[in-house]
Amino acid sequence: MNDTTASWLLLILSLPATATSARMRIWRSLKASGCAALRDGAYLLPDRGDHKYVLQQLLTDAEREGGTGWLLPVAPKSAREILRLQALFDRSDDYQAFVAGLESSRPALTAMAAPELQRQLRKLRKEFDALRSLDFFPTDASRRADAAWLDFVHLAETLLSPGEPQIAGGEIPRRDLADYQGRTWATRRGLWVDRVASAWLIRRFIDQDAHFLWLATPADCPPHALGFDFDHASFTHVGECVTFEVLAASFGLDTDAGLRRLGAMVHALDVGGAFVAEAAGFEAMLSGARRRAKNDDQLLAEISTVLDALYSHFASDAGAATGDDN
Repeated sequence: MNDTTASWLLLILSLPATATSARMRIWRSLKASGCAALRDGAYLLPDRGDHKYVLQQLLTDAEREGGTGWLLPVAPKSAREILRLQALFDRSDDYQAFVAGLESSRPALTAMAAPELQRQLRKLRKEFDALRSLDFFPTDASRRADAAWLDFVHLAETLLSPGEPQIAGGEIPRRDLADYQGRTWATRRGLWVDRVASAWLIRRFIDQDAHFLWLATPADCPPHALGFDFDHASFTHVGECVTFEVLAASFGLDTDAGLRRLGAMVHALDVGGAFVAEAAGFEAMLSGARRRAKNDDQLLAEISTVLDALYSHFASDAGAATGDDN
């Protein structure tokens, strides 16, 4: 028995019959927080994260509207009781519906223009992230949904960016920065998440004098150039790592907490993965910048400012979490 399942919170609310709008507002908030309804007016959540704060705010809201309520700790007496409570939060039906929606969407993807496809991908990613954020006790259904989502994202990215690299096996060798200065780096044009973030990483942390070539096809990569993010490139997907993560590991940058968190965001957007709150915002900014930019050089310049800011945000958050004020 551990803290995430042995400790629960029970919110009991009673609102005046006349408080119709408050009742609807609070009900929506309870639903958004993932509460399980034991009966009318009684709601349960595992005691983790900010759940206690959320329920306390709802209790305060109800009392402000003339209602009454209690926020009580609940401690199951046995493993069997814990399993019964966890079952109240089973999201299997929700995952099944989401996967069915993905399957019904697939045939139409090939006919979509790139902006429409990007909007569809953002919409579905938002739905999936919202579902996973309320999945407090993942099951096989969540793992099947993860696999279906990864497959769907791969299909969409293939349509958006022909030549998207396949996963390669093997180790990531450590490289010497001194051998990679003032080099020519090449990737597929029409930059998207992994490629634009990798180009930023190269110029910001690896080769400040880097010169970039944007290729019509990977076959156009000249012999002297260092290719990245396409099959058989010098730097591309390895195992579960996307190109950004491979570059960071290759040059010993994966110990940087800010870059690790930035890499997690790129990973989530490129191939799926753990929820990263900032991912949707970055994808929206990249999509807008891509429509405005006249070419990939201009796009990289504009998005580099965004990535600089995100890196600073992630690094400062990591420092605060460890108590490091430097």
